[in-house]
Amino acid sequence: GPALWLREHMCAAAVLRTTPTRAINSFLMVALTAIMVKAYLRYEFAAAYGVITSNSNPVYDASGTQLLTSSLENISLWNLKQGSLVRTLQPSAPSTSTSSPAEVTILARSPQGPKVAAGYSDGCIRIWDTSSGECNVTFKGHKAAVTALRFNASGSHLASGSKDTDLIMWDVVGETGLYRLRGHKDQVTDLVFVDRAHKLVSCSKDGLVKVWDLDTQHCCQTIAGHKAEVWTLDVDPAQKRLVTGSTDHELRVYAIQAAGEEEEGEEAAAAAAGTSGPAGSAKQHDLLRAMGSVKRQAGGNERVVLVRYDEAGELLSCLGAGKTLELFRVRSEEEARKKLRRRKKRRREKQQKKQAGAADGSDGEDAAGKDAEDAAEEGDVVQASDELEPLHVVSCKHKIKSFAFAPRAAMKAAAAGAGGKRPKAGSGTGAAASGPLARLALSMANNSLDVVEVVSAQTGGGDAAVVSVSHEVAGRLELTGHRSDIRTLALSPDDQLLMSASNSAVKVWNPATGTCLATMESGYGLCCLFAPGSRHAVLGTKEGALEVFDLGAAERVHVEEAHSGAVWSLAALPDNTGFVSGSADKTVKFWQWSVVVGTGGSRQLRLSHTRTLKMADDVLCVRVSPDSRLLAVSLLDATIKVFYLDSLKFFLSLYGHKLPVLCMDISSDSTLLVSGSADKNIKVWGLDFGDCHKSLFAHSDTVMQVAFVRNTHYCFTVGKDRLLKYWDLDRHEMLLELPGHHGEVWALAVSSYGDFIVTGSHDRSLRRWERTQEPFFVEEEKEKRLESLFEADLDKQQAEGDAEGAAGARAQEEGGVAPAGRRTLDSVSAADAIIEALDIAANEADRIREHEAEKSKAAAAGGSSKAVKPLAPNPMMLGLNPSAYVLRAVSNVKAADMESALLMMPFSEALKLLGYLPQWLGSSGAKSKRGSTAHAHAELAVRVAVLLLRLHHAQLTSTSSARPVLLRLQRSLRPAVQGLKDVVGFNMAALQHLQRQARDRAAVVGEADPLLAAKKALLKA
Repeated sequence: GPALWLREHMCAAAVLRTTPTRAINSFLMVALTAIMVKAYLRYEFAAAYGVITSNSNPVYDASGTQLLTSSLENISLWNLKQGSLVRTLQPSAPSTSTSSPAEVTILARSPQGPKVAAGYSDGCIRIWDTSSGECNVTFKGHKAAVTALRFNASGSHLASGSKDTDLIMWDVVGETGLYRLRGHKDQVTDLVFVDRAHKLVSCSKDGLVKVWDLDTQHCCQTIAGHKAEVWTLDVDPAQKRLVTGSTDHELRVYAIQAAGEEEEGEEAAAAAAGTSGPAGSAKQHDLLRAMGSVKRQAGGNERVVLVRYDEAGELLSCLGAGKTLELFRVRSEEEARKKLRRRKKRRREKQQKKQAGAADGSDGEDAAGKDAEDAAEEGDVVQASDELEPLHVVSCKHKIKSFAFAPRAAMKAAAAGAGGKRPKAGSGTGAAASGPLARLALSMANNSLDVVEVVSAQTGGGDAAVVSVSHEVAGRLELTGHRSDIRTLALSPDDQLLMSASNSAVKVWNPATGTCLATMESGYGLCCLFAPGSRHAVLGTKEGALEVFDLGAAERVHVEEAHSGAVWSLAALPDNTGFVSGSADKTVKFWQWSVVVGTGGSRQLRLSHTRTLKMADDVLCVRVSPDSRLLAVSLLDATIKVFYLDSLKFFLSLYGHKLPVLCMDISSDSTLLVSGSADKNIKVWGLDFGDCHKSLFAHSDTVMQVAFVRNTHYCFTVGKDRLLKYWDLDRHEMLLELPGHHGEVWALAVSSYGDFIVTGSHDRSLRRWERTQEPFFVEEEKEKRLESLFEADLDKQQAEGDAEGAAGARAQEEGGVAPAGRRTLDSVSAADAIIEALDIAANEADRIREHEAEKSKAAAAGGSSKAVKPLAPNPMMLGLNPSAYVLRAVSNVKAADMESALLMMPFSEALKLLGYLPQWLGSSGAKSKRGSTAHAHAELAVRVAVLLLRLHHAQLTSTSSARPVLLRLQRSLRPAVQGLKDVVGFNMAALQHLQRQARDRAAVVGEADPLLAAKKALLKA
C-alpha cells in the first residue's frame, strides 16, 4: 500500500543521502498523479454474427457455387451446397472512430476475375478480392450512400450512382476516379453500361432516364416518359433491349440503336412493314427508341424494385415491393416476328369488320378511324408485347428484398447432376423439354436466403403437349440468424454458451466463434436465464409463459403458464435453488427447480411455484442481491421497491426517475444498484439507506439494459441510440462509447470475468466486444470525442457548401462534368505530406548549395576544398537526395487521393513539384543495371504532370518563371512515355510469341491464329 511504498522510498532516500522532505514531496506528486489520472483497459469490437443478409443485393461468384451477401458492414461469402459461411469480408475501421461503421448498400461482381465492388452508406466504394478476402482499392467520391454500381464488360471501369444525385466513373486498373457526371435532380437508382455504343444509361427518382456519352462526357439523351420515380433498369446481354421499372404496373422496353446500326434497323423495319412508321423519324443521335410496355401480372400497385435479365438473355425477372417475383420469357426474333404478323392480321380483320359496319352509323366510322390511327401509331415494328411473354410468378411467404440469377455454369452443373438437359427458355412452348429453366437467390426481409429453382414439366406429346412451369426451393439459409429482433441474451455461468431469443425462436451460440449450435421454436421471448449446470434454460415470453428448454436435445420440454401478463424479467437466486419472475400482471413469483420422472424413466426439469409477491403496478424488472438479502422490483410508476428476500418485508422505495425503470443491476458486493430508465438517464443508488449517489445522462434515447462487471463497480449500458457505453460508477463518469450496431440495442450480456460482452440489436446481429491489454485514459477519450464532433461539424459544413456549389453548377450547366474525387481526411493529410516534403527538400537543397559555395570559395582562395568540413547528413531526409525524398512522399499517396491532394496544393508548391518531374523521368540519361534509360516512375510522373497542368493551366501560361520548367518537362515527358510504351509493346509481343510456341507444341491450330494455321499448312505441303 502507500505506507509500504513511502517506507521503501524513505529508505532509498536515506541510502542516496537525499533530503527526506524531497522524497516525501516526490512520493506525494506521484501518488496524486496516479489518483487523478487513472488508467483503464480498453474494450474493442471483436466479431459480429447472426446476420445472413441485410439491405444489399446478393451476388453469385463466377462458378455459381458461392454467394455473396451483405451482413450490415460486412460481406459474407456462403457455400450454398453446404449452407456454411466460407469467409467474411470485414473492412478495417479505425479504433478512434466514434460512429457506427457504414453499411453495405449494393454489390456488383466484376466480369473478369474474383473481384466484387461494394458500395457503402457513407459514399465509400471498396473493391474486394473474394479469393484472398482482401480489400484492394478504396474509392471516396460520393457524399451520400451509394445506390447503384455496375462494371463494364471488360471489368476495367466501374460506374457508381448515389443519393447525392451524381454519377462517377472509376478506373479500376488505375485505382482512381476519372470524372463526375451531373444532371439528375434526385437519387440515382440504377445504371448500366452499353459497351457497344460506349454509352452509360442511368435512372433516378426524378423520373428521368439519361443516356451519357462516355467519349464526350455529357448527356446525349433524356427520356421523360415515366409518370413517377424510375427505380431500376437493365440491358439484355446482346445489348439490344433496355427495360425500365417505375411505380406503375408496367415495364417499359426500349430498343438500343448504336451508331451505324440505326439506319439498317430502320430500313429493315420499313421494308418489312412497307412504311416508315415511328422508327423512320427517330433522331440520329438517340440511343433508345421506345417499343411500348408490358403489363405486370402480379404485384398490384407495388412499385418495381429490380429488373434483371439472366446470363443468356432468355428470361427477364421483375421484383415488386412485396412477396412476388415475376418471370418473363424473351421470345426469339423469329417468334417475335410471328407474333407481329398475327397481331397485324387480327388488326386487319378488326378494321374490315368495322368498315363493314360503317354504313350503319357514324360510331362505326369513328371506331374505324380510331383503329386506323392506333395502327399508324404502332407501326409495323416489333413491340414490347411481341418479345416478352409472362412465364411464371414466384410467390414467397415473406417479403423479397432482392434477387440474383445463378450463372449458367451452375445451371449446367445442376442439369448434369440430374442427368438431364437444361431447356432453352427462348424456345417455343411446345418445344420446351422438362428440366430447370433458372435458379435464383432470393434475399428475404426476415434475414434469410432462399435458392429457388424454376422448372418446366411437359405432359403429353406432339401437338397435344402441354408445358407447365413451377418453382421449388432448392436450398435455404436461415439457421445462422434470427428472423426478427434479438430481445434478450444470457451467458452460461462458464461463458461457454450464449442464448438469444426473438419473437419465434431461441438460439444457442458459441460466443467465441459465433457458431449457431441449436435452434428451437418458442414464444415471443422477453427474458431468459440458464439453469444450474448449463444443460437447461428458461425463457419468459410475452404471452406470460415460462418455457423450459433442454439444450442437449435442442427441444422445448415444458411450458409453464406462470403469469397472465408478459414476463418482463427473470433473476436467478444466488444459492442456485431457483429464480424470480416479474410480470405485467403485477406479481413477482418465486420458482424452484424440480425434477420429475417422465415416460421411460427419463428425468426432466420442471418448475415449482413457491411464493408470490403482489405489487401495485406492472413489474418491469426484478433483481436479487448477490448476498441473498434484498429483492429489488421496478414498477411502471417509475419507482423501485426494495424488499427483504427472506420475509418479503418492505425495506426501501427508490424514486427519482421521470419515466418507468426498464432495467436494473446490483453490484457483486451488494452495495450499489444501478437503474436505467426510459427518461434516458441512469441512477446510482446506495442499498444501505436508499440514497441516490448520482444521476447520469447516459443515452440519447431509452436505456434498455444495464449490467455490472463482476467484482467491480464498472458498468455497461445499452440503449435505443445504438450505442454501448462503459462507466465507472465510483467516479461517476463515462469511460468508453462503443458504436457498432445499426439498430436499437435491446439486450446485453457480460461474461463472468468481464473479459467480453455480447450485445443484441434490432438489426438482428450479435456483437462481441473483448477487453484488450491496451490502457487508456478518460481525458484522452474525451478529447477524441470532441475532435470527432468537430470533424463531423466540418464535414457537414463542407457538404453543405458542396451542395450549394453543385446546385449553382447545375443551374448554369445541365448535364455537366466535374472531378471525381472529394476532399477527405486522407487527401488533406496527403497534401500536407507533399508540401512538407517539398519544404524539407528545398531546405536540404539550400544546404547543399551553400556547402558547394563554401568549397568553391575555399578553392578560389588558393586552399583545398577538402579543408571545408563535410556536410552533416540530415536525418529528416532518410539518406535520400531531395528529388528522391519528394518522390517518396508522392509515391505514398494513394492513387484515388492523388487528384484531391494536388487540387489542395497552392500554385507555388505545384510549381516546385513540377520542377522535380524531369528528374523522375530520367532526363539526365542515367542508366540502370540493365543498360536502359530509367523510366521506373514514368507513369506516376506523367499522371502528376497531367493533373497539375490541367488544374493550373491559366496560371502556368501567365507565369514567366514557369516557362523553363515547362520546357524541361516537354523535353523529357514524351521520350519517357515512348520508352514505357516500347517496354509494354515488347512484353506483349513476347507473350504472344510464347503463346504461339505453346500452341505449336500442343499441335493445336486455332482459328484466332492465322500465322500458325499457315505454318501448319506449309509443313503439310
